[in-house]
Amino acid sequence: MLDTIGTPTLWAVTIGAVIALLVVDFIATRKPHEVSMREAVGWSAFYIALPLAFGGYIWSQHGSERGVEYYTGYLVEKTLSVDNLFVFMLLLAAFAVPAALQQRVLLYGIIGALVLRGIFIALGAAALGAFDWVFLVFGLILLATGVKLLRDALRGQEHDVDISEMRVVKLARKLMPVTEEYDGPRMTVMQNGRRALTPLALVVAAVFATDLVFAIDSVPAVYGITGDPYLVFATNAFALLGLRALYFVLQGALAKLVHLSYGLAAILGFIGVKLALHWGHMTWASVPEIPTLASLGVIVGILVVTTTTSLIAAKRAEAERETVDA
Repeated sequence: MLDTIGTPTLWAVTIGAVIALLVVDFIATRKPHEVSMREAVGWSAFYIALPLAFGGYIWSQHGSERGVEYYTGYLVEKTLSVDNLFVFMLLLAAFAVPAALQQRVLLYGIIGALVLRGIFIALGAAALGAFDWVFLVFGLILLATGVKLLRDALRGQEHDVDISEMRVVKLARKLMPVTEEYDGPRMTVMQNGRRALTPLALVVAAVFATDLVFAIDSVPAVYGITGDPYLVFATNAFALLGLRALYFVLQGALAKLVHLSYGLAAILGFIGVKLALHWGHMTWASVPEIPTLASLGVIVGILVVTTTTSLIAAKRAEAERETVDA
C-alpha cells in the first residue's frame, strides 16, 4: 500500500484548480495572437510562483521530508518539460505553424500530456502497490532512456523530428484529406463538399504522440523521487501548466542549451539507479538507499554544470562564427 498525503478533498481541490487554470488559458488564447515577451514573462512568473508557494504548504502541513520530495520531483519534471519544449519547437517549425496559433497548439499539447500522465500515474500507483519489482522495472526504463539520450546526443540526433515518418501523421492523412492552409484555430473545414483536416489537426496529433513518449519517461522518473501518487500528479501538473508561457520566454534561449540532453541522460540514469537500489533495499535490507535530499543535491548539481557548459559552448560557437564571417 502506497503512503500518500492525498485525501479525497485535496485531490478534488487540486484537480479543480488544474481544470480552472486550463480554462483560464483557453480564455487567454481564444483570440489567436502573437505572444509578447511581457505577456509570456508575466504568465511564467505566475506559474513558477504558484508551485513554489504550494510546496511551502506541503512543507508546513506534512513535514520537511514530503516538502523535499515535492520540490525535488517538481525540479525533475520541470527539467523534463524543457526537453518537451525542444520537440514542440521543432514540430511548430516543421508544420510552419503561424505565430498567432502557436500558443493554442501548446495548450492542446499540455492538456494531452496532463491526461496521459494522469493515466500513467494511476497505473503506476496500482502496479507499485501490488508488486515491489515494478520499482526495478521503472529503474531499468529510466536507465535505458538515459543511455538512448546519451547516444543520440553524441550523434547529434537528440532532437531529430521527421514529420513525414510519424505514424500518427501518416494515419491522419490516410483517413481524411488535409488542406494546404491553416484556417485560424479550426481543425476541420468543409472542402469540396467533404470534411477535411487542417494542418493544425496534424500538428496537434503529432504533439499528442510526443506527449505519450514523454509520459513513459516522466512518470517513472518522479516515482523515483516520491512514492506518493498525489505528489507525483501535483509535480507533473505544475510543471506542465506553465509550459505555454515558458515556451515563448525560452524560445531564443533553448538553442543555447546544447548540453541539456547530456544532463537529462545523467539525471534519468541517476534516478534509475535510485529506483533499482530502492527495490534492492526492499528485498535485502543491507542494500543502501539514496536519500531524497541527496538526490536533490545531485540533480541541482547536474543542472548547474549542464547549463554552465551549455552557455560556454554556445558563446564559443558564436565567437567562432563571428571570426569566420569577419
